[in-house]
Amino acid sequence: MNEELGVQTRVEQSPRAEKKERSENSSGWRLERTQHSLPEVYRSLKIPKSGSWIKKFLAFAGPGYLVAVGYMDPGNWATDIAGGSLFGYSLLSVILISNLMAILLQALAGKLGIVTGRDLAQACRDHYSKPVSMMLWVLCELAIAACDLAEVIGSAIALQLLFGIPLLYGVMITVLDVLLVLLLQNKGFRYIETLVIVLIVTIGACFAVEIFLSKPDIGGIARGFVPTTQIITNPAMLYIAIGILGATVMPHNLYLHSSIVQTRQFEQTTAGKRQAIKYATWDSTIALFFALFINAAILILSAATFHRAGLTKVAEINDAYQLLTPLLGTALGSILFGVALLASGQNSTLTGTLAGQIVMEGFLNFRMPSWLRRLITRLIAVIPAVIVTAIAGESGTAKLLILSQVILSFQLAFAVIPLVKFTSDKKKMGEFVNAPWLTVLSWIVAIFIAILNIYLLYKTFAG
Repeated sequence: MNEELGVQTRVEQSPRAEKKERSENSSGWRLERTQHSLPEVYRSLKIPKSGSWIKKFLAFAGPGYLVAVGYMDPGNWATDIAGGSLFGYSLLSVILISNLMAILLQALAGKLGIVTGRDLAQACRDHYSKPVSMMLWVLCELAIAACDLAEVIGSAIALQLLFGIPLLYGVMITVLDVLLVLLLQNKGFRYIETLVIVLIVTIGACFAVEIFLSKPDIGGIARGFVPTTQIITNPAMLYIAIGILGATVMPHNLYLHSSIVQTRQFEQTTAGKRQAIKYATWDSTIALFFALFINAAILILSAATFHRAGLTKVAEINDAYQLLTPLLGTALGSILFGVALLASGQNSTLTGTLAGQIVMEGFLNFRMPSWLRRLITRLIAVIPAVIVTAIAGESGTAKLLILSQVILSFQLAFAVIPLVKFTSDKKKMGEFVNAPWLTVLSWIVAIFIAILNIYLLYKTFAG
């Protein structure tokens, strides 16, 4: 029973406890793994043992798109819109750099799950002391609630813009998506992946049409992807740039990815794990390039419409929606913008549910029904959104959206540093440990993210 509950029996110093302790030390983990991540879908999807590499890759494809959703949620929109309206195409390079960092970190998260059989939350619990694990769990729950807050506000704004539903009612309506998540989880993991991919394609199609209508400067776009020293020397540009970085790399996605890669029935051998790592990395990399396109498209649309028209202070989603019709000369632009926003909010809802379940199960070794977990998470986000909307109206929700990104930024380092630490540990990863060059690069990215987010927090609270 103690092992099932994750209790450390080695305190008794019995022969069995001493033997267990030696076993744990040799594996690099403080505790034994007590359960699988997302047990209801663990190794539920078969991988073909024969056939072409394309057939095998398609069997692995899916988790990367669930991860990519977090990189295009409503929380990203405000920073991308502000960056485009203020500085034109100049900050496209920041979106590219942040996306490349995300590709690296998600690849590490996938590898951790495949090699160790632990998601990042379980790995933290099995490595750190109970007080440290509890602190990491609380921080992660705050980040998930903050992310859910952004999704609630984004979906409510989209419902208001498209159908005229008052913001307060829109916030309350978002609670109903609990039923959708429960239905999909009961049908199987592929249904969730399929819906997410359909919504991503919807968002991408909407912005492809938006970009065509806005007729952006192709040369300006190309130059925008090349970093310039102005990003660092211009304080206003630096602040927006750090905001884009902070909003792009999502901490809960690292927990999510390390778990959902384990839904595949890859062979538990060196060759099987190596193949799984390869295809999982391809999957997440390709999916994150879709996220790059969508984030870049939001900034390009903002630059090609607002910045070109001299409207350099457009930073809120509502303003962008209202201004697109007169600037593009057609109501289609605003409608597509609203549809993409609604799809983005609902997409993020699905992955937020899974991430919350993974974090609670991993850190606490405790399970609750997925619908109840989702309802609790949703209410944590809905209650402050309802209060602020009722008191401060639309301007209040815009500030709440910014606050949610600040909370996410604060938590990011607490997910990235353990991930890099674990995947660089020979005892934990064996022959799959990060190569020296990858270890160095990963620590550079981790420290870089930590410093930037500390700066973002300082600038935000210092005004």
